[in-house]
Amino acid sequence: MHDARVLVVDDSAAMRALFTDILDQARNVRVVGVAANAAEARDQIAELKPNVLTLDVEMPGMSGIDFLEEIMADKPMPVVMLSSLTQSGTEVSLKAYELGAVECFPKPLKATPEQFAKTVGKLGQIVLAAANCNVRERVRHHHAKGSETQFTWNGHFAAFSASMGGIEALTAILSGYPAHCPPTVITLQSEPALVDTFIARLDGELKCSVRAAKDGAVLTPGHVYIAADPEKHAVFEPGTPPKLRLVARDPVEGARPSATLLFGTIARAGVPAVGAVLTGMGEDGAKGLKLMRDAGCKTYAQDRATALVSEAPAAAIAVGGAAQELRLDKLRDAVIAACNQG
Repeated sequence: MHDARVLVVDDSAAMRALFTDILDQARNVRVVGVAANAAEARDQIAELKPNVLTLDVEMPGMSGIDFLEEIMADKPMPVVMLSSLTQSGTEVSLKAYELGAVECFPKPLKATPEQFAKTVGKLGQIVLAAANCNVRERVRHHHAKGSETQFTWNGHFAAFSASMGGIEALTAILSGYPAHCPPTVITLQSEPALVDTFIARLDGELKCSVRAAKDGAVLTPGHVYIAADPEKHAVFEPGTPPKLRLVARDPVEGARPSATLLFGTIARAGVPAVGAVLTGMGEDGAKGLKLMRDAGCKTYAQDRATALVSEAPAAAIAVGGAAQELRLDKLRDAVIAACNQG
């Protein structure tokens, strides 16, 4: 892993100073320059050769979104967008993901000292992961939608985990889901407000139903539940039919909701299931996926060469949790096939 060399792009001098201070406190991260607009940023990129940008969404002249589109078209590089998490802000953030941003991070405008301290560490980790991500490989590999196939649920449940890069990966996976899809639970480490907007968009565009995870939700075909509440874990409760439970417990190995906990409860329930660890930072999900595999479930990891962030898939492979490593389109097809009676 190489160090992050960051160019901070923001029209506000106060914000440039704030984010420079935050990032200079992070390990293996160095701010090599700042820019107030797209024109300055172009010059700084050519001169300083940063390996990651933080980019403000709202700037005078060329907006951050327009500049992001230019960057990804001309010479793709990792870009972390900084924005507010208002309703309009989350819509813009989803647009940024579509254009190629590796992450969208909320500006800590009204943070308490405790929240600000968390922001310092989290943004530093994100920027370091961004500097080492597979953004250029991702640009070269487009994920085609799955072909229409006859689907009859065979009783298998599906579970996924994702963090950084998860918005794009889950869009690719779920775009190929049939209307009567297998009951699916997903843990997604991302900002809850952004996930709410993401869920609403998916539910309006896909054939199946996509909902935020709720305590007591019945796991039936045709429904996908995404757990992103940082205060609650999502666990599988066996029954006829099984239910999803949200529980307030300490983080598991630093993660909440924990994919390892979700996968582990599926394994313990002894139900037929398939699990997969997608792009993301850290090791969340790896040990839980191993429990699923040991219980006889089919298990996968997203291909490390094309995953935006390969840390989580690599961890799942290292502990023997993933039986196969597949690109997203192949992984999606394998999950659907494992749950299809046909």
